[in-house]
Amino acid sequence: MNILITGVNGQLGYDCLYEACLRGHDVIGSDIQSSFVCADGVGSVGFCYMQMDITNTEEIFRIIHESKPDAVVHCAAWTAVDAAEESENRKKVFAINAQGTRNIAEAAKAVNAKMIYISTDYVFDGQGTEPWKPDCKSYQPLNVYGQSKLEGELAVAELLEKYFIVRIAWVFGLNGKNFIKTMINVGKTHDTVRVVNDQIGTPTYTKDLARLLVDMIETDKYGYYHATNSECRPGEYISWYDFCVEFYKQYGLATKVIPVSTEEYGLSVAKRPFNSRLDKAKLQENGFTPLPDWKDAVSRYLREANL
Repeated sequence: MNILITGVNGQLGYDCLYEACLRGHDVIGSDIQSSFVCADGVGSVGFCYMQMDITNTEEIFRIIHESKPDAVVHCAAWTAVDAAEESENRKKVFAINAQGTRNIAEAAKAVNAKMIYISTDYVFDGQGTEPWKPDCKSYQPLNVYGQSKLEGELAVAELLEKYFIVRIAWVFGLNGKNFIKTMINVGKTHDTVRVVNDQIGTPTYTKDLARLLVDMIETDKYGYYHATNSECRPGEYISWYDFCVEFYKQYGLATKVIPVSTEEYGLSVAKRPFNSRLDKAKLQENGFTPLPDWKDAVSRYLREANL
């Protein structure tokens, strides 16, 4: 299969590129940078890299028309949630996450390609305690980032029939910044850290997610899905505080983690969802292998990340 992957210099796009190449697919990796930022291990796999600005409609149509992919995995996005709230950034956020996604979807439709769009639990209002179902349409984003990703979702569903919309949360991976890397660096220089304990969900290791996404693109089981690493016990979701305590323990840091409420923490510009629980049952219902439990994912990540 000929697969075009956007955002390959980011955490998820990077792992999708590697996974698709290992399975023998013909892969085109793209990003806005002029070259691929290669981390350990990926330099050995063969693929074609193309610089592509997803806000440039003409450029997208030219590249996709010339490469004629069978499938597009769209990982490129604006992901800086707090920065998205700044008035000078909002136009760019929607140009990337909303219009950029529409551009990709229209180009995919022109060559009859499948498409995976990576979305987020932020399309919901984050209230309550029940896990969000993948086919729920009760959209009510709390912030600019969530609204922009929702508009991307709506564009994909409007334009295409052969699409997967996959919502994820709390992402960590090898190629880029994430909560684990940041907090371990902080923990090395501080005796205590404060972490919120009233935002509940489960994290997503991009290496595990990449495996699932390539599984998906090899099928025609289209639709909306939720995909994070599994709870260690059914229904046992965690807070960011629980997450931090666990990876500090696995890493061997003695730094004390102090639980605080979102209000007490007080540093976020954008509103965050309290309820990031995502119902992932649809994966198994459609024959996909769920992601392993999150503690296992943290263990493997810490071995591989060399922090």
